Amino acid sequence: RAMAASASATASLSHLLLARKPDPAPLPSRRAPALLPLPRRRGQRPISAAAAASDLLSAAPSLKSRLAAGETLYGLFLLSFSPTLAELAALAGYDYVVVDMEHGPGGVPEALACLRALDATRTPAVIRLPEAGPIWAKKALDLGPAGLMVPAVESPAAAAAAVSHCRYPPRGVRGAAHPIVRASAYGLDDSYLSRCEDETLIICQVETAAGIAEVDAIAAVDGVDVVQMGPLDLSASMGYLWDPGNRKVRARLREAEKKVLDARKKNVTASDGNVAYLGGFAMPNDPAEQLKLRGYHMVSGAVDIGMFRKAALEDVKRFKEAVMEIGEEEGEEDDEKKDKEDDGYWSE
Repeated sequence: RAMAASASATASLSHLLLARKPDPAPLPSRRAPALLPLPRRRGQRPISAAAAASDLLSAAPSLKSRLAAGETLYGLFLLSFSPTLAELAALAGYDYVVVDMEHGPGGVPEALACLRALDATRTPAVIRLPEAGPIWAKKALDLGPAGLMVPAVESPAAAAAAVSHCRYPPRGVRGAAHPIVRASAYGLDDSYLSRCEDETLIICQVETAAGIAEVDAIAAVDGVDVVQMGPLDLSASMGYLWDPGNRKVRARLREAEKKVLDARKKNVTASDGNVAYLGGFAMPNDPAEQLKLRGYHMVSGAVDIGMFRKAALEDVKRFKEAVMEIGEEEGEEDDEKKDKEDDGYWSE
């Protein structure tokens, strides 16, 4: 009974660990809290696992509540499926990280490792599904992410189906295994069923010419929280695969943006019906800062692999282009000066 009572106060891993982080700042030097239970004194009542968890974890605002509060959220796409890079992205201060099962090489086990790294660093994880469908949605939701991103939604009917995959009967078709899956803290979280559908962010990607034509209707579907523009796939669907910055592609994107943002303004005034928030990907011709200025509510600014590729190419280029005249050597004094100017990483 004690365990059941205390478990009701506990929330699932992804939702509980997601506290809003301040702007990135130097991390203070401190010892990590001990994870092992302290020795129990004679006569002291045993402490349940759920009670211990509730002492360490506190409820935190969901991505949906942060959007409702007027925040503009900035995220990173994780294609490498590296838990280390996921952890680093979280520590850098991203508001969320998208674990990309559509284009990344990983499956469910690899995604789970990334979610654990993100949870440990108190950062929301969004899983992008390989394709729309009840099976992928069910497996992803059981891992306990803060949200799902569904690719290639082209109609209100497809958007409604995507929402139904995220909801239990009678409102949807999601299979029930809540007593044993990670999303409910393996059954320790008695509150999971009462809040999971309200807190899980459902993002529908609109990334084709057909989808853009229906964007306002898709945004109005009950349960669709964010409409995510997909400029690269849109350019391909319009015949400009090699030219994603084409003016016709940009014009179509601006048209879709305006429809969603205008509908949202009317909805805020009238408070009638559902209108999704606007999400987007930064592109070389359309940087993240511009999306923010145009009113986007969620902006994915970079991809981990792209960031590493850029840094690696610049590093190699810098080394290859370094030229030293034959016989020219730096003096010992210069070496000592350089040692003092380095970042202190290497030890003697």
